[in-house]
Amino acid sequence: MVCLVARQGRELQRYSSSTGGRLVVGCIPYKFNINCTDDDLLHALEVLVISSQKGYGMMFPKGGWESDETIKQAASREALEEAGVQGNLERMLGKWKYESGAQSAVNESVVFPMTVTEELLHWPEMAVRHRRWVSVGEAMEGCKHPWMREALERLVSRVSCSIHLKSISAV
Repeated sequence: MVCLVARQGRELQRYSSSTGGRLVVGCIPYKFNINCTDDDLLHALEVLVISSQKGYGMMFPKGGWESDETIKQAASREALEEAGVQGNLERMLGKWKYESGAQSAVNESVVFPMTVTEELLHWPEMAVRHRRWVSVGEAMEGCKHPWMREALERLVSRVSCSIHLKSISAV
């Protein structure tokens, strides 16, 4: 068995040249529930949310982008550390700026969708975070960060277009 440990500290943290805040990267882990009885694939779409370390609210895995990794490596690392999942990162959903309550700074964030291929039984932050698969509607209601809700809306729009294009090409 391999022991995974979350990175700690800010020695390697990247910072924005325009805002001075942290450069943050995250992902929206998702899958399709194959047991869904609804014919609409969008209803079968589930996203993985995690609790904050303080234990309240839903959010998606995110954290600092460090100088010794690519942006996609950082997104994959955060998903593994915070949510215990691995998968395939897709094309970026977008970039957002948001105020960090803790540091009173403006952070810049990039979010990727991640199709989950593996859900680990043990992960580095499992003692301080809970994970849960939820519907898009439940994630929209429970997510306290407007920029994360907007990223989720973009994911839903992208998945909808993909499903539509596949149905057209099947005709």
